[in-house]
Amino acid sequence: MSGRFDVPDVDAFTRPYWDAAARGRLLVRRCAACGRAHHSPREFCPFCWSDDVTWEQASGRAALYTWSVVHRNDLPPFDERVPYVAAVVDLAYGPRIMTEVVGSGPSGLRVGMALEVAFREGVPVFRPREKPVIASGAD
Repeated sequence: MSGRFDVPDVDAFTRPYWDAAARGRLLVRRCAACGRAHHSPREFCPFCWSDDVTWEQASGRAALYTWSVVHRNDLPPFDERVPYVAAVVDLAYGPRIMTEVVGSGPSGLRVGMALEVAFREGVPVFRPREKPVIASGAD
């Protein structure tokens, strides 16, 4: 047991995922039989049940599907982060994953907004990809 509530225990199967995340890379699993990518990592394809699946690096781009603002959570380390944005995002090529959105308050979020992966202590989170336009005065 890791003693943390924000990461699962790492085992031999998920170690490649967590090692990649520690290096700032997001991995998903892709099925050779049906071609579909999936997340959370599992040893078989949840669509066609094939066990011919491999790790693949994801682009890290995503779109916000939905979110909720968490105002109370007594479990560490979440208790120090409230309020935070728990979200579901659609990765650029298919899988939908649960995550946290950082770098934007709830009022700045909208369905479909572009996000990119970021990593906090080896855990993938997502932040807005769109940068605000700053007027230079030289229009």
